[in-house]
Parts: sequence; structure tokens; C-alpha cells
Amino acid sequence: MAKLHLDPQRLPIDAIAGEAALPPERLQAAWLRERLARPSAWEPELPEDMRERFPKLRRAAVLVPIVQRPEGLTVLLTQRTAHLNNHAGQISFPGGSAEELDSSSIETALRETEEEIGLARRHVEIIGVLPEHLTASAYLVTPVVGLVTPPFELIAESNEVAEIFEVPLAFLMNGMNHQRMSFELPEGAGRRSFYAMPYERFFIWGATAGMLRNLFHLLRA
Repeated sequence: MAKLHLDPQRLPIDAIAGEAALPPERLQAAWLRERLARPSAWEPELPEDMRERFPKLRRAAVLVPIVQRPEGLTVLLTQRTAHLNNHAGQISFPGGSAEELDSSSIETALRETEEEIGLARRHVEIIGVLPEHLTASAYLVTPVVGLVTPPFELIAESNEVAEIFEVPLAFLMNGMNHQRMSFELPEGAGRRSFYAMPYERFFIWGATAGMLRNLFHLLRA
């Protein structure tokens, strides 16, 4: 399939998801621990199945780092550098490809996070995982949710990470901030929809927004 060149920020908004914001009591670390340990019944919102496009999928894992700030929980994200072959310039969770020595997806997420942004694993309390997410670059990604306790130091791996920033969890867990967009695939292969969650000067979309939607569904169930 031809490589897709897409500027999502130029696309029209098809719809706003519009679900109510999570109540404040569900945006507390103790509540998140309990919910991810004993999730209520909920239906993952996964992208259209793309498996027929890929003869082989590569395993990967990302950390969904929820930082415990005095003013409220935030989600730590990165902006990828502009020269990368895949997802250049996009907003991402820290993480990457699984390696043979990794004992689990959790190990992959923690190792890759240390390598990408210098966040030591002693600051991270793993509280659960989200459903696997299939990306357009043929990765099957496991999102690992962790609570992060400050103070901590971050050092961006300059070849991969252009910027590290935080977004209030309350903003991301509000359906009024979730935009639905779509685009035509090359060679008449159909139309693909995705979510976007623009925050200040950062345009969160694609796989990252899709994983955040599943976190939203889990927490609101």
C-alpha cells in the first residue's frame, strides 16, 4: 500500500464524541488503582481491524504515565522528533519495540521509557494494562498504565524525543475534548476514522488518542 502523507490538523472535524467528563472522585490515584485492579464490564473502542494489511505484526509496549501532581493527576506524553521513519513529529506515550530479553510487556514499557525519557522505574507503580492496539505501522502495542511519583528527573533521548510535556488527566477524560476525524486511504482502500484531542499547541491523535479513549471507557464504566 502506498505510504500515507497526512496532516491531521488540516482535516475537518466529523463529530465530537461528547460524553460527560469523569467526576472528580474518579480522577484520584486510589480510585484508579482500584478500578484497574477490578475493572467493571466495558467495551474497548478499537480501530478498524487492519490485520489483513500486515503479513506480520511486531510486538511493542508503551507506558501510560499518570503523574501524581499536587494540583491533580496529569498524563506525561512525548513529541517525537521530525526525522523518524514512523510517526515523525507525533504525540506519543514513551515506549517501543519488544526485545527478546524482555520478560513481559511491562518490562518492555519500563525499559523503553527509561531509554527514551530517563524516567527511572523506581518512580513508577504499575496499576494495570489496556487492550492491545494495532497501529498503521504494523505494531501490536500493549499500553501499560503506571502512577508516577515526583520528584523525578527526565532526560529526552535526542534522536527520538523532541519534547516532553504533561496534560491534565481531567482534560483527557472529558468526551467534549475528543474529536472524531477521518480520511481516505490510498488506492481506494476505504476510509479510516480516528480520534484527536488537541491540547494547547499539541495535537494528540491516532494511536495515542485511541489508547486514551480506551482508558476513558475503562474509567467511566
